[in-house]
Amino acid sequence: MAGSHDMIAIMSHAIEPFLKGLVARRRDFDRGQAVFHRGDAVKEVHFVLAGSVHLVRHQDDGSTLILQRAGPGSILAEASLYSETYHCDAVASGPAETRAYAKTGFRKLLANNAGFSDVWAIYLAQELQRARLRSEILSLKTVAARLDAWIAWNGGASPAKGEWKLVANEIAVSPEALYRELARRR
Repeated sequence: MAGSHDMIAIMSHAIEPFLKGLVARRRDFDRGQAVFHRGDAVKEVHFVLAGSVHLVRHQDDGSTLILQRAGPGSILAEASLYSETYHCDAVASGPAETRAYAKTGFRKLLANNAGFSDVWAIYLAQELQRARLRSEILSLKTVAARLDAWIAWNGGASPAKGEWKLVANEIAVSPEALYRELARRR
């Protein structure tokens, strides 16, 4: 899915003009800082302006699974718009900036603007497709197969050295297993 990041950029350009009329507050986050925690009340919708925020679920074995990598132009935890509380944690993976919109204003805009409702439905459908692809990757049995699928999904580019641990979390393998696979390919 080489163009997945391009599609997010295209959709964000479609969503963003509708948000201009909503009151928002700019939020800045440092690496590792929580945007929200599992169980917090959902009061805002975050549009990522810069950096990256990961939606994470902590597993019983102590590992972390990245459910979403929300980069510039992404809506963070978009399904939370329809929940009372967050079901995961959101953590800045580096310096990040979001624009936070009140959940009530965002929902009111959806209810009263058919154009925005259509753009939102398209955005959600694309996010669902991405989630299904991710699920497909996680169903693969070997580290090699998962890495191959991740590389294909990301336009054929191998993960950059500083990203290896993040990629390991994203494809649900240990960092050591990923390092071994990358070393084997060199």
